[in-house]
Amino acid sequence: MKLYEDTVRVGDLINTVVIRPVGAVPLPGVVLYTDIFQLTESTLRTARRLAAYGFVVAVPEIYPHTDLAGVALEFDDEGKRRGLAGAAATTVDEFDADRVAVLDYLESRDDTTTLFATGFCIGGHLAFRAAFDPRVRATVCFYPTGLQNGALGRDADAGSLARAADIHGRLLVVFGSRDPHVPADARLQIVSALYAAGLDDLELHVYQGGEHAFMRDIGPRHDPVLTDLALTEAVSFFTGR
Repeated sequence: MKLYEDTVRVGDLINTVVIRPVGAVPLPGVVLYTDIFQLTESTLRTARRLAAYGFVVAVPEIYPHTDLAGVALEFDDEGKRRGLAGAAATTVDEFDADRVAVLDYLESRDDTTTLFATGFCIGGHLAFRAAFDPRVRATVCFYPTGLQNGALGRDADAGSLARAADIHGRLLVVFGSRDPHVPADARLQIVSALYAAGLDDLELHVYQGGEHAFMRDIGPRHDPVLTDLALTEAVSFFTGR
């Protein structure tokens, strides 16, 4: 599959990589939120794989309001420190405003149809909040952090789970069973809150043996078998299996 890839600046602020199959046929648009390391080649490889299934994938930076704008961090202790600092410097209001801007951009393109959202780690939490937008018809959250206690960026409690009833599209949440950031009791808390909010088009997948960030194709936590399974199931979910 031949892909076209470009970098645009959404709202004159948010560096966003846009990837789509070559051709003029309108396709579903997916906003894909990164982990704390931003626009790394690892995440972009995943975005390219997703685009090859027939999507226009927009991957925005998540820290455009900080000194990390334009920076892709290394997967090391210093990169982790800087990524967490970028999160701590960003308010939920800023995350939400950026989400509206990127969705507006995707909707405005003449080559997009239905809108979807996905994301990894903190990006999984951001994708969950993207699902509050009624334009988002389906959302896949990969090992989202902070949902159980609301921790997101500078805000101690973003109140995301409390707003679960605002989600009107379909929702799939994927975890690894060995994820220390979202252990079994936290997963139970999340899914219980989602059902209590009345979400009835909901799936929770817990992959046995999967660690946090098992889809990041760099480092010992990567599980290529589970990664392939997760991407296949995400595409199937988006396309309305």
